[in-house]
Amino acid sequence: MASIYDLKPKFQALLRPMVAALASKGVTANQVTVFAAIISIFWGIGMAMSPITSWPFWALGSLMLFRMALNAVDGMLAREFGQKSKLGAMLNELGDVVADLALYLPFMKMGGAALYICPIVASLAVITEVAGLSAYLAGASRRYDGPMGKSDRAFWFSLLGILLAIEVVPISWLIYYLGLIALLLTYTIVNRVKGALKEN
Repeated sequence: MASIYDLKPKFQALLRPMVAALASKGVTANQVTVFAAIISIFWGIGMAMSPITSWPFWALGSLMLFRMALNAVDGMLAREFGQKSKLGAMLNELGDVVADLALYLPFMKMGGAALYICPIVASLAVITEVAGLSAYLAGASRRYDGPMGKSDRAFWFSLLGILLAIEVVPISWLIYYLGLIALLLTYTIVNRVKGALKEN
């Protein structure tokens, strides 16, 4: 299933010169991973404490793009500069989950049904990553199948933040938006499980 994740090689090519510069200055993959999680947590706190029409929501796309860049950078530092480690692998998986929860749960501020749908979406996002990781534990490759992988979620939640901030549609309509994301996350989980089973 197609996913924004498929664009990752081109994204990495753009970042490669900067990654080499960071490596020459002694920056490590683990430092980048932890930084990405920390900045996501603080941004999420800002969203939780601000009105949904405020800048943390409409600028969420910039944070998501920055976070994706950091995720690409830490991976390249690990693979291309001999920084792979068991701790790094664990930090990478845990950091993604923590960042997702920090950035998705503040959308509960929409109120109403969002109080229930947002936690469901956040939980499905975690399960999606667990499904991808469990494939590796079962002897297959780490699965990144779409249609609602990490990069896809970043795009759709960034768009949601903009829609809320500029008040372009009624908040009640956006509940269906989250419901669709939940359905696509469920489909993604199934895709990752099926993809892993096909490998075996």
